[in-house]
Amino acid sequence: MAPNQSPAETFADLKTLIVDYAKQETIDPLRNLGRDLGFGIGGALLLGLGVMLLGLALLRGLQHAEVSWMTGNLSFLPYVFTILGLGVVIALLVSRISRGAR
Repeated sequence: MAPNQSPAETFADLKTLIVDYAKQETIDPLRNLGRDLGFGIGGALLLGLGVMLLGLALLRGLQHAEVSWMTGNLSFLPYVFTILGLGVVIALLVSRISRGAR
């Protein structure tokens, strides 16, 4: 700002300064938020897919295991063990998310 400016020029400079500052403090953070949100959604989808495939692999592994006591009336046990295993995985993920929020 030059000392010989008229009040109209000073007002125009002040207006430009305020508009530029408002853009810097609102538009740039929103752009960064969109990028972070995209990475978060992508990561959540990939993590969900991974947990689902892990559960399917555990179920198929237990179903094909050569264990004689999991046949007949106890053929539901691989499903129970898979649900319990996925429950442990979900509990670990939730504990990690909760720890990050503190």
